Amino acid sequence: MNQNDLNRSLSRATGESVRTIKRLGFSLFDPGANNTESDTIDLPPQVVDWDQLELDRIFLAIQA
Repeated sequence: MNQNDLNRSLSRATGESVRTIKRLGFSLFDPGANNTESDTIDLPPQVVDWDQLELDRIFLAIQA
């Protein structure tokens, strides 16, 4: 699977546009690859709380 395939799959699964998926920056992760850069940086899990995102969008629409 290449990046374009991933973007289209996520777009279909979430209902978001491919453009939005690209902007959010999803990418493939190969656990077998040499991921030394990510191994040395202690980052929290990179997740999206879709329910909170929708609430934020509604709140912003009300404020506008």
